[in-house]
Amino acid sequence: MYKLIFASHNDNKTKEISAIFNGLIAIKSLKEIGFLEEIIESGNTLEENAALKANAVYKATQLDCFADDTGLLVSALNGKPGVHTARFAGPDKNPQLNNQKLLEVMQNQSDRSASFVTIIQLIFSGSSYLFKGELKGTIATKPMGEEGFGYDPIFIPLNANRTLAQMTLDEKNSLSHRSIAFKSMLQFLKEKLN
Repeated sequence: MYKLIFASHNDNKTKEISAIFNGLIAIKSLKEIGFLEEIIESGNTLEENAALKANAVYKATQLDCFADDTGLLVSALNGKPGVHTARFAGPDKNPQLNNQKLLEVMQNQSDRSASFVTIIQLIFSGSSYLFKGELKGTIATKPMGEEGFGYDPIFIPLNANRTLAQMTLDEKNSLSHRSIAFKSMLQFLKEKLN
């Protein structure tokens, strides 16, 4: 089976992506290949951060790999937190504090529209490819649900009446920004590998 390294230490993301690939491609996390160093995400865009991570792993391993970066873009906040989504409430990437801060900032906003955007940088046979997925929705007024991670408890997808955290992994993967981007990448890889 074709193996692909995922340039991430995030076990939740690895699990979610492995479910999307459904055994068609073996995903190896950085932990699984013994790559323990932290890659600094110093880019000004999601694209730059995805490229930084993928290039660092490729440089160290010379193996096909991919990295993603996801941002939550809130209309009332002019696209923030954007590239700073994971560190919105501080450098320790605390999801509860991020959600709390966003809900506080959004307290008096009538426009609660937002979108999740995932950018993937794939390095395949030494060449780079970019994939994008977007999920539009709104910011809830309080956290709801126990599933998922990150901002899932406060993000309600368009045409849904539940947050991502109130959905099963299969339900989330049927519509999420990440699954849209990864399904595009999977289609590309199927064509290349056949």
